[in-house]
Amino acid sequence: MKATLITNIGELTTNVGTPDDPCGTRRDAAVLIEGERIAWVGTSAEARALGLGRDPDFGAEEVRPDVGNPPRTRHEEHVEVVDAEGRAVIPGFVDSHTHLVFAGDRADEFEARMKGAPYAAGGIRRTVAATREASDDALRRRLRSFVAELHAQGTTTFEVKTGYGLTVADEERLARLAAEVTPEVTFLGAHVVPPEYADRRDDYVDLVCGAMLSACAPHSRWVDVFCETGAFTPEESRRVLAAGVAHGLEPRVHGNQLGTGEGVRLAVAMGAASVDHCTYLDDADVAALASSRTVATLLPGVEFSTRQPYPDARRLIDAGVTVAIASDCNPGSSFTSSMPLMIALAVREMGMAPAEAVWAATAGGARALRRDDVGVIAPGLRADLVLLEAPTRTHLAYRPGVPLVARVWKDGAPL
Repeated sequence: MKATLITNIGELTTNVGTPDDPCGTRRDAAVLIEGERIAWVGTSAEARALGLGRDPDFGAEEVRPDVGNPPRTRHEEHVEVVDAEGRAVIPGFVDSHTHLVFAGDRADEFEARMKGAPYAAGGIRRTVAATREASDDALRRRLRSFVAELHAQGTTTFEVKTGYGLTVADEERLARLAAEVTPEVTFLGAHVVPPEYADRRDDYVDLVCGAMLSACAPHSRWVDVFCETGAFTPEESRRVLAAGVAHGLEPRVHGNQLGTGEGVRLAVAMGAASVDHCTYLDDADVAALASSRTVATLLPGVEFSTRQPYPDARRLIDAGVTVAIASDCNPGSSFTSSMPLMIALAVREMGMAPAEAVWAATAGGARALRRDDVGVIAPGLRADLVLLEAPTRTHLAYRPGVPLVARVWKDGAPL
């Protein structure tokens, strides 16, 4: 079994935290990877005392009680040693909200917004038209280029939504293509009502809850709905989510992006894993989130691109709400896949401390996907790690726009 020891880590963010340090920070740390999993976490001194990285039989003999609990297995292969040289290591980013399967471009909309035009949900229909015309191979090539982009920026786990097909055949192929690159596929047939159903909304909701859902469910884990003015009403949204749950999918919600509404409380009532956007919240929304397992996933790239007000992360965190941040990578309102940029925006614009933003981009994203095997660096979990070209995680916000990802491991393998 292949093993890798990362040692001389100046600052290790484990996310095995305490109230005073939710990031579970360790100094002068070391991490041992065996196969796809983390085998041991300790200090560099403990690693040296155990002979980790020198003797292929390390851990097979007597274990000293003062150096933690290293693995006791015998290794037949040499251990690769990576000297972090005092740099920081964090868990791989978990991007719990993306729309990566699409064709076309909407740069003209971005330019118009920068000149003062308001953002509206209707631009989605342009991407739908372009995506319907694209071949499977063209969509697959573009999707895989986005995945490479994610990996290069330290994202090791990500979700992908459908929603740019809006016919049975097109939504099925988007779900199928997304499932080629991630197990976290979300059926979003209820993105907007397509033009051909403009005067037959009920018929389209019937289609989403019937044939379209049946076609997409085998490729999907999640069902989502855009509960917003210009998209779907709370009643329509509840019906879509209930149909998805009946097909074995877990719910999540787009809500409260363009104004106050019922999206957040619907998500909580339906037991959704997350409600995403959360830009406009009243006190009842915050209270509902604080008393639930539903994660508030904030998408600062959207506010950057649309000039909408940023969500108040400080208000949510102080109320006890679990907060995640994600990229919402899509061609209309947030055409970026950079989780480091999301961290910088969350710190600068949303009232988050750097440690809170890094936690939200890793462990928070994992909670939004109800994953307990990623987003944390601890023995037995997936070995998804990022070595930063920086001494601390704070540099992700301190040095915005600078490529600080030095190395990435996904399931124990370097990317």
